[in-house]
Parts: sequence; C-alpha cells; structure tokens
Amino acid sequence: MDFDLSDDLIAVRDGAREFAERELLPRAAASDEAEAFVEAQWKACGEAGWAGMSIPEAYGGQGLSAVATSLALAELSRACAATGVTVSVHLGLCSAALVRWGNEEQRRRYLPRLASGEWLGAYALSEAGSGSDAAALRCAATPDGAGGFVLDGSKLWITSGDHANLVVVFARTSNESKAKGITAFLVETSWPGVQPGKKEKKMGIRGSSTVEMRLDRVRVPAANVLGEVNQGFSVAMGLLDGGRIGIACQALGIAQACLEASVKYAKEREQFGQPIASFESIQWKLAEMALRIDAARLLILRAAWLKDQGRPHTREASMAKLDASRTADFCAKEAVQVHGGAGYTKEFPVERYFRDARITEIYEGTTEIQNLVIAREVLRG
Repeated sequence: MDFDLSDDLIAVRDGAREFAERELLPRAAASDEAEAFVEAQWKACGEAGWAGMSIPEAYGGQGLSAVATSLALAELSRACAATGVTVSVHLGLCSAALVRWGNEEQRRRYLPRLASGEWLGAYALSEAGSGSDAAALRCAATPDGAGGFVLDGSKLWITSGDHANLVVVFARTSNESKAKGITAFLVETSWPGVQPGKKEKKMGIRGSSTVEMRLDRVRVPAANVLGEVNQGFSVAMGLLDGGRIGIACQALGIAQACLEASVKYAKEREQFGQPIASFESIQWKLAEMALRIDAARLLILRAAWLKDQGRPHTREASMAKLDASRTADFCAKEAVQVHGGAGYTKEFPVERYFRDARITEIYEGTTEIQNLVIAREVLRG
C-alpha cells in the first residue's frame, strides 16, 4: 500500500493551505467575534475555484477526487472552521446531490452557478421533531395537480440557510411509509414563500450561519423534483456518507490548528527558566495530539479513497467522522491546557478552536449515531 501522496494531490493540498493562510486565516477571528457570515471568505473561495472543486469539469468545476477534496477541506478548516463547513455543505450535501441524482437539465441549470461560487448551496433535512430520527420529518409536499408540489413546514439547523441560493429540501409526499414517503426537492430561496427564520446564537463556528427555514406554500415545479418521488430518504442517507467525510475533514483541520498553536506556544513560553516544551508533561500532550491526528487523517483518506472507487463506504465514513471529531475535541482541550490561563482568553486562537471543535461531535450525525451506524455495519458482516 502506497502512503505517499501523488504530486497532483500535494499540489492541491499545498495550494489550499496557501490560499487559506492568505484569505481565510486573517479574517477568521473577526467573523467569529462579530458572529458574521464568512461573506468575504466565501467570495474568495469562489474566485479561487474551491467552491467548485469536486463538481465535474463539464459543469464548470475542477472535478477533484474525494481524496483531493478532503485534503483541501482540511486545510480550509485549519484556517477557518466556519468557512470549512460552509464549503463542505455546499459541495457535499447540495452540489453532490445534483451530481449523483440530478437529471441533465438540472445539472446544467444549477451546477455552473454553484461551481463558480455565484450561488451557495444548502441542505434542509432536520426539523423540530426530527433530528437524529430524520425519517420522522413532517414538512409536507402536496401535489399541485400539474406535476409539481406545494411545500409547507419549517426546517431547523440549516447551515448557510439565510445566504444560500439553492437548497435541497426533504418533504413528506406520502404517509403510507415513514421512510419511503419522503421526496427531495431543489428549492430556490428567491421563490415566494421561502423565508429564513430564527438565526441561532452558537458557541462556535459563529461565522457560519445556522437558521430556521420557513416554507409557506412554496410552489415547486415538477422539474425541480430531485430523483424519484417518495424515494428522497435514500438520497438524504446517501449524501450523509459524503457529508460525514467533509465534517471529518473540518474536525481534522481544527485538530491540526490546535497542535500547531500548541507547539508554537510551548517553544516560546518559558517557566522555571526554560521553554515549557522541555517539560515531559507538555511533550506527552503534543505526542498524543500528533498520534490522534495522524490516525484520523488515515481514516479520512481511506473513506475518501473508497468513495473515489465507487465502493461502499458507510462504515468507513462514520469511523472517520467519529474519530476525527473526538480528536478535534481532545486536541482543543489539550491546546487550551498547554496555553494555561492564556488559552482561556481571546488573545490566543485556541479559545476559538475549543468552541469550534465541540460541534463536530454533533452535526452530520452525533457521536452516538456514528456508533450505531458502525455497529450495524459490523453486525451485518
């Protein structure tokens, strides 16, 4: 097995790192402090091609592999986790839905705009009564008599929902079966009846907006049904495999930033007449952080490689997401500890990393859900 990255993959990784350090890192703290959407960062991603990196070239994207996209997402998240999740959802949960389940007309209508960053994509599955139990959603889609539907209901926890132009919305088209009565729709936010609701005030990734989305008699033409009617739940679950790899990359980027900040501080901070990096207790923390980061990275690359091969990767994606998110939490906690009292202040970025890391164990399937997914795959044999 070859563990060396190809020259092309190294170029993508290094290009993303250089871009992120130039365009994202200088703006990250200010976006967090102001709880302001990463508008300038998103625009820069579009201009540099990162908004369309995994979208096929035929539709204006770069056509990067899942492995290449994962390397880039980790670098973007290392500099700004809020931008990282914005790009991850845009690509992994919206654009990918069109690539995999959209028809040619839908792809040509929407993907070029998404690839250029002119449009931002979002994904609306969760509701007040359906979080981890996604099939319990109640947002209704009623036939309009002309092949289209009228959507009524509310969605919660929608990443970029108040800035997105296109949202993949899941609604109930039949009550005969819990999971088999759901349909996926391509909803433009400019349509009458689509309104952002409450914006959540969050602990972390505050440069990424998370909002309620209200759908008040929104007319969706037949041309905007994604996939088959009543088969949307399989679309939702199929997208989550890729989405979990994306969040794993976000977690990895946060963890890497924690380690690098800790190494820098440990070399500069002196106690008892010597840098604290010379103390064994600090060295052990850095060693454990490095170990967990490398393990998480390998799990992510395995899941992404399987995705590129067109092979099943549900178990591997959940393993990568579970381990990377735990790693981010661990590294963020240890980074604050290495910094001591300084780490508890906004003077150093590890305070932000600590808050940003926490969400990675919650969204795109909680830690508990990942354990369930992995266990079911193991028991299936």
